[in-house]
Amino acid sequence: MSATTTAVPLAPGLGMFRPRRAAVALVLLVLALAPAPLGPLTRSLMTDAFVQVAGFVAATLILFYGAERLFRFNIGTALQNAKGWQVPMAALLGATPGCGGAVVVVAAYSSGHVGFGAVVATLTATMGDAAFLLIATRPDAALVVLPLSFAVGIISGWIVDALPGPARQPRNTGSGELAPLIGRTRIKDLAFAGFALPGLIIGITQLSGADVGAIYGPVMHFVGLGGTAVGLFIWSTSRLHAMTNGADSPVTRMAEETSFIAVWVIGAYLAYDYIVAFSGFDLEAMFSSVTPLLPLMGVLVGLIPGCGPQVLVTTLYVGGLIPFASLMGNAISNDGDALFPAIALDPGAAVRATLYSTIPAVIVAYGFYFLAPGFMN
Repeated sequence: MSATTTAVPLAPGLGMFRPRRAAVALVLLVLALAPAPLGPLTRSLMTDAFVQVAGFVAATLILFYGAERLFRFNIGTALQNAKGWQVPMAALLGATPGCGGAVVVVAAYSSGHVGFGAVVATLTATMGDAAFLLIATRPDAALVVLPLSFAVGIISGWIVDALPGPARQPRNTGSGELAPLIGRTRIKDLAFAGFALPGLIIGITQLSGADVGAIYGPVMHFVGLGGTAVGLFIWSTSRLHAMTNGADSPVTRMAEETSFIAVWVIGAYLAYDYIVAFSGFDLEAMFSSVTPLLPLMGVLVGLIPGCGPQVLVTTLYVGGLIPFASLMGNAISNDGDALFPAIALDPGAAVRATLYSTIPAVIVAYGFYFLAPGFMN
């Protein structure tokens, strides 16, 4: 959806509605207000998407962009000047729990600061928000999965950069900036941050295995739905396409980019859970059906954009329902929420990158399956 679509002006200071984005937001509102079972399911999924994903994305983005502002450096420029260390640095950012580091590398690629190998490295290395769950529940497994994903990401990125052919760089604006300058921290940015912080707290509590419904009660739904509403408003009134201008404040950049990612996450959550709820599809049953195909299933689920299905795979592993090989294959093949801005900025590159990550995922998954079948189970 283009950010240049004819806009509808609102009250001063509120921006302009982008008709296509506003139509999507309206559809989501109608779904949320629909009678049971659709309405309650939709509201529950919106809440889950905000506290399970958006809160963590917001936290990692504010960490990266805040560090840029505090220490007066640009991560994209640093990656560009890293030369031979560009791929390892990109893989390290991807291996950071959450999706913020990988989103930063995707942004650097879209502005021409890094090569395609860096994108493959970061998307291969990232485990997305599922890393938080694994660290909280199986830190011993996390100590294997995260470093191994990091190493595989580096090797994959170097191999891709060594492949023959012209440099695959996207179009650059010429100024090195990704988007128009907003220039100020707006009330809606602060409002989004006000929901994101308690959303992060609720999400962390949920990762600990606690019953967040019993602990937070209606507050959780207020935070989830309120944050979703503000995020949809920011997205539907934004002039930006997917990424922000590096000169804007960290809070504004966090609000804009998290809102963009959150819309895609909501769409992924709704698509998956609607199918599960209304068609009888059972991913857990699918995993338990054919043992030799479990590693491959983990890899294939990793191709689904977003973190929801990947969190489910990690949950199945923690519960002892799938082997470590499936988790490892999923960790390497999944691209987390960073795939959403990649799709928006350069769909062809996004598809190529995620397909490239599938090859080492299959190799590593079946390596563990055949050579170390009982490892970390």
